[in-house]
Amino acid sequence: MTAIDVVIMAAGKGTRMKSRLPKVLHRLAGRALLHHVIASAQALQARKVVVITGNGADQVEQAVSGWAHPGAPAPVFVRQEPQLGTGHAVQQAVPVLPDDGVALILNGDVPLIEAATLQSLVESAGAKRLALLSVEMPDPAGYGRVLRTGDAVSAIVEHKDASPAQREIREVYTGFMAVPNALLKRWLSRLTNDNAQKEYYLTDIVKLAVQDGAQVVAVKTADKVQVDGVNSPVQLAELERAFQLRRARALMEDGVRICDPARIDVRGELACGQDVDIDVNCIFEGRVSLGDGVRIGANCVIANARIEAGAVIHPFTHIDGEKAGVVVGQGALIGPFARLRPGAQLGADVHIGNFVEVKNATLARGAKANHLAYLGDADVGERVNYGAGSITANYDGANKHRTVIEADVHVGSNCVLVAPVTIGSGGTVGAGSIITKDTAAGALSIARGKQVSIPGWQRPQKKPKA
Repeated sequence: MTAIDVVIMAAGKGTRMKSRLPKVLHRLAGRALLHHVIASAQALQARKVVVITGNGADQVEQAVSGWAHPGAPAPVFVRQEPQLGTGHAVQQAVPVLPDDGVALILNGDVPLIEAATLQSLVESAGAKRLALLSVEMPDPAGYGRVLRTGDAVSAIVEHKDASPAQREIREVYTGFMAVPNALLKRWLSRLTNDNAQKEYYLTDIVKLAVQDGAQVVAVKTADKVQVDGVNSPVQLAELERAFQLRRARALMEDGVRICDPARIDVRGELACGQDVDIDVNCIFEGRVSLGDGVRIGANCVIANARIEAGAVIHPFTHIDGEKAGVVVGQGALIGPFARLRPGAQLGADVHIGNFVEVKNATLARGAKANHLAYLGDADVGERVNYGAGSITANYDGANKHRTVIEADVHVGSNCVLVAPVTIGSGGTVGAGSIITKDTAAGALSIARGKQVSIPGWQRPQKKPKA
């Protein structure tokens, strides 16, 4: 197979974004624009990935360095300073490109290009041809027009240099091309800046290829979304919605029932079993898996979690596993207004109710915390009932400690369990207790001040105003 060397142009300033953040680092579907492009390149098993930076180069290079894909080559950075056009940008990559193989040139602000489309472009180039990716646009203003002599491509003319007749052409160059490295190097060395912008246009290599008798082919795509770039916040939002609608449709085609495909955001990987229901305004981030028959209520945010079969996530629940992950067991009921934090591991048929927070804690089958409670750094046994307003006091100001609540314990309302502490199996903790020592199995433990009633006591009265 022909070796593929990917060259990604990511040096532009992105003035219309009106942001201090480099344009290619703006996010779509939870990932930077450039991250999407690099992921497509890595899917091709590219020999080399060269990223051309310029504006915000340090920031871009630092971000890209953190996206290492297992088994993929680390990106190579070259800088374009100053920025004198697209041809000048690719010239900066010449010293790091081998003489063999095919260069696949991509744009860092066109995030939704698919690996299959790029593979087709590389195959069209082969060992001797220059292959361009083109698309027909109803309004091609601002894009380079593809000029043809019969079916053969003869040139690309930039919009600002195009004649009125050429501006009527609707087939435009998308910014993607594949070309053998040896030919690319030859043609780049002959570029000039004799144009309206006084820039070195990469597209001028088309006429140089024609002059040399090389074949130039245009691979036309009908999928405009794949080749749409981002130049403004408006375009970024439009592309976000286009992506999310496609993702929702793909999920629905696999059997997921989505209440409104215009009101779901998948900002990572979402895997669904059969008969999954998702209500409106839900956001999924990182890696999320939903087992068979899972129901997700409206306005939930779920990140880095595994939710097993038959579980119900009621509306307005927030789940974020971060690196530790969250597991919700079969048939569990979560929410509404619940919060599951990293390390929450909930067994089958667990109930976590409104305004309950769970962090770095395991709850065994059938445990319940239905109202206004906190369980942090805890191990909770089967069938435990954890009362409203109760907390595990897990932090002593310097270190975290664990609380163990054994099976069949009943913890009354408004209790504080001061870790490290163990509540013995089958025990009961009286409401309002502060427990600082281990309790025996089956015991009733009460730790609170004695109630005192003072008959006839009068509340203080406000003094009359002078």
